[in-house]
Amino acid sequence: MTRAPRLQGRTTLRWKPATALFVASGLMTLSACSSGGDSDGAAEQPSASSSSPRSSTSPNSDPQTAGRTDVLAAYSAFWVEQVKAYSQADIKGTDLKKYATKKALGQAMADVLVMQRAGTATKGAPTHRAEVASLTLNGAVPKATLRDCLDISHWNTIKKKTGQVKPFPSAQPLRYITTAKAEKWGKQWRITEIIPDGKQTC
Repeated sequence: MTRAPRLQGRTTLRWKPATALFVASGLMTLSACSSGGDSDGAAEQPSASSSSPRSSTSPNSDPQTAGRTDVLAAYSAFWVEQVKAYSQADIKGTDLKKYATKKALGQAMADVLVMQRAGTATKGAPTHRAEVASLTLNGAVPKATLRDCLDISHWNTIKKKTGQVKPFPSAQPLRYITTAKAEKWGKQWRITEIIPDGKQTC
């Protein structure tokens, strides 16, 4: 979030603000190369000691309903921390590692590295219209898939020294479908992968 990423050419959650995967021109290329790499946190394993920031689960709640509410809450928290990291071009001082792991964490860390080298950061935040597309609570690791209409029109890349806003590429869609994968490790849902689709506008 919740990059935003720039593209080159649901119980429903409506949330402002919320990353997309491409904060500046060239981020998509680097991210594609790094998504399968050994980023910090990518080798983490599900841990029973993880704790959720807020859980809607109660003894009388329906497991599916509670699961959808909890995974959407984790998705929101992920975007809050990602936006914070991108705004300062650094994940230090954020809880990004609490809500992201595997490819999603590696993606964000790669984007931050690009921004640090380019002297850029982000200003503003994307908006979301997310829903849980699928939820599986059975098995050793519960999993979920979310579908989000991501709007990055108010999430700009800026030069840190001057504050100058960098324009979006001409072919950049400002609203497009993004798919998120999540897993529940212990009591905590974590976003494991973010998949933007610039061909599906919304």
